[in-house]
Amino acid sequence: MAGQDHYATLGVPRAATDEEITRAYHRLVRRHHPDTGPPATSATHLEAVLAAYAVLRDPARRAEYDRSLSQSPVAPPRPAPPPRRTEPAIRVGPVRYHGPSRPG
Repeated sequence: MAGQDHYATLGVPRAATDEEITRAYHRLVRRHHPDTGPPATSATHLEAVLAAYAVLRDPARRAEYDRSLSQSPVAPPRPAPPPRRTEPAIRVGPVRYHGPSRPG
């Protein structure tokens, strides 16, 4: 996982607190776990999330990682994709009463 920005992997800023990092980790593990996500992509994403959390949860390893980031430029994080809309919006108009039907 060399050259990968662990902060971008977890989707947190570099000034994130330990609580924010842990919350992001739990959210991503639930999303990319093989039992809950698509198995083809979940394994690689889960490995990246686990590696990022292993570095950022330990204060000494995080400080060393931050020092290495300050020495080498890192590409800015990718913008978040727009939210997906799975179902079309349902539009309901006024309901009209036509009275009882007449036999014809």
